Amino acid sequence: MKKLTRVFVIIILFLVQASFNAQVESKEIGNLVIEDIPEIPDRIVEKVFQYQNTRSASLAGWIPSEKGILIQTRFGETTQVHKVDFPGGARKQLTFFQEPVSGSSICPDPNNKMFLFLKDVGGGEFYQIFSFNLENGEYKMLTDGKSRNTRFDWTTKGDKFSFSSTKRNKKDNDIYVMNINGNGEAEAIITEGGEWNTVDWSNDDSKLLVVKFISANESYLYIFDLSSKKLTEINPSKEKISYGNALWSKDGKGIYIVSDEGSEFRQLKYYDLASKKFSVITKDLEWDVEELELSNKGDLLAFTINENGMSRLYLMNTNSNEYKPVQELPFGLIYGLEFDKDDSKLAFVINTSKTPGDIFSLDLKDNQLERWTYSEVGGLNSENFVEPQLIQFPTFDKNNGKERMIPAYYYKPKGEGHFPVLINIHGGPEGQYKPSFSFFTQYMVNEMGIAVIGPNVRGSAGYGKTYLKLDNEYKREESVQDIGMLIEWIKQQPELDGSRIAVYGGSYGGYMVLASLVHFNDKIKCGVDVVGISNFVTFLENTEEYRRDLRRVEYGDERDPKMREYLNMTAPLNNASKISKPLFVVQGLNDPRVPVTEAEQIVKEVRNNKGKVWYLLAKDEGHGFQKKSNRDYLINSTILFLEGNLLK
Repeated sequence: MKKLTRVFVIIILFLVQASFNAQVESKEIGNLVIEDIPEIPDRIVEKVFQYQNTRSASLAGWIPSEKGILIQTRFGETTQVHKVDFPGGARKQLTFFQEPVSGSSICPDPNNKMFLFLKDVGGGEFYQIFSFNLENGEYKMLTDGKSRNTRFDWTTKGDKFSFSSTKRNKKDNDIYVMNINGNGEAEAIITEGGEWNTVDWSNDDSKLLVVKFISANESYLYIFDLSSKKLTEINPSKEKISYGNALWSKDGKGIYIVSDEGSEFRQLKYYDLASKKFSVITKDLEWDVEELELSNKGDLLAFTINENGMSRLYLMNTNSNEYKPVQELPFGLIYGLEFDKDDSKLAFVINTSKTPGDIFSLDLKDNQLERWTYSEVGGLNSENFVEPQLIQFPTFDKNNGKERMIPAYYYKPKGEGHFPVLINIHGGPEGQYKPSFSFFTQYMVNEMGIAVIGPNVRGSAGYGKTYLKLDNEYKREESVQDIGMLIEWIKQQPELDGSRIAVYGGSYGGYMVLASLVHFNDKIKCGVDVVGISNFVTFLENTEEYRRDLRRVEYGDERDPKMREYLNMTAPLNNASKISKPLFVVQGLNDPRVPVTEAEQIVKEVRNNKGKVWYLLAKDEGHGFQKKSNRDYLINSTILFLEGNLLK
């Protein structure tokens, strides 16, 4: 009934919008609804074509019965699963769907040649779990086709897997266990309410490590005993603790846990089950520990740290807890760690600002790096791509009596300047701008001469838990003030043109675009809002129920009269009369996070105030565009928008 009501509301909005302004030029191309966007010139389509034909790869895992790996990459419209038999080998596509495939994981049992994967419909994020038989190519849906299912984890034996699902009431994420050789029925083992996720199985498969997530600053770790059905909290504490990754030791006597307890950053710790005490392992590393992976023998632990948005890979001897960085790796992002079956190699993805994500393996005996995939960059010379520099700019307040500095990555075009600037604001808000490969960024810098700056304003992850909480609730607009101070910094740089600044962002970054246009309308030339929030009250009331309480912790509870008043007062929607600069709004119809109504209402309100708005709606997308043809049109139209409103 709720879905039917929502569809009805969307239909009414379309009808109202269609009759609202006869001046709006609207047309449809495939699944795209296009309003007031001119025809894309052939010169743009042809020039950006090479950049759009770049691809990347992610690791799905080593194949236990072979020496090859499974990867995820895109050769057509969407990302699918492929097989690679050896380093540099051909990519053999295994799955063929109109919708993208994600979350692939291979069964650890070498006798059961299969993998699991996630797939949704139209970007709605109601993921279903599927199995795929590597021997005959058959696949089948294992979940109910209705609920949202995520985060599955195989048992060590590979006979079962655990996963999170909203099956019970469409709101809470409960934990289920399914026998892969059973009748397809899943057993609900945790139905406590809230956001629960599986973390790791003990080596004997008798216990499951699970986490209850409250917010980026608060979570709780538990052990579930499958025989007694007992749920036991690890480390009960009055302090709000944020837990990251966690892994059982192979002997079952302890757990490697990442948490920020007693520290600004997430540290790697060892929890002894007998004494119930922690020992801190990475106390000398003042950055967040991110990924963890334990070798099959249990004698080697691989982990990464997030150093100013870049990754460093470490290897640790679990007998001595001594660790050291892996030298001579490309400096970028490293993720997807996985040891092969005999612990001779460690595979991972390396993604840099100049090269898209590709899969490598490190030979643990001779420390040699092998490259498995060579993702294309449209025939372009990647050496011509620009690496950003890490900068800091001062903001409006103090930090322990000193000037507070905001970190940012700055892509500078070649030449002397006077360069126009695009401020690219990340989502989250508990996200972080990381200098991963972006063909769009490289196109803007190299072909359009636009300087791109990605700031990590207060509230961003990666800089300590105090920094993470600086924008919560009534402090929301202080992060917007950080953008205002970045604008002032830009004006002081001789190579940058402070009179030509655009703001761009997606999701929460889209809200920041709208808020920046409200507060700094006279200092900004134009803005691009991709699936952004225009009013936190209507957003919280209409986002999918399974994520509503999680977002209230960050943004504030709109049911509280005082908070509701503040959210309405500061909403870009209710201040749209202050926006007079050109705006481009992009939205997916099936977005479960930021519903389409957030885009429709800001488009209508800005147009009511005689503002110029381009509007692009994809009927087969959700929270961002995943299909290549849709994404290509989005990029082409964004380039046209920036040409007309930023460069001129």
